[in-house]
Amino acid sequence: MAKYIYLVLAIVTEVFGTTMMKYSEGFTVLLPSIGSVAGYLLSFTFLGLTLRGMSLSVAYSVWAGVGTALTAFVGFLIWDEPLGLLKVSAILLIIVGVVILNFSNQEEPVVKSS
Repeated sequence: MAKYIYLVLAIVTEVFGTTMMKYSEGFTVLLPSIGSVAGYLLSFTFLGLTLRGMSLSVAYSVWAGVGTALTAFVGFLIWDEPLGLLKVSAILLIIVGVVILNFSNQEEPVVKSS
């Protein structure tokens, strides 16, 4: 259960770090710049803790995929960035890919012959 909590924290802090990066205006505004660095440091820390109990392929794909989708949603909400059909379709494809990766962990491993 802890691995899922760590993964959620990794995603939330990554989205926070990315949001602060936008507010930092190229790291020219101090507090958002500090927030961005702190967000990413926390995110990588939580992602590392997630990897103690979850495979790299699943943890990273969920972290990156959900983080990307949430970041696009934050951009839409805060900065009125467009969220058209193509962008929504791409986000849905990311989510489908993450789901497929999660199911791939249930497959039998491929045995290599010499």
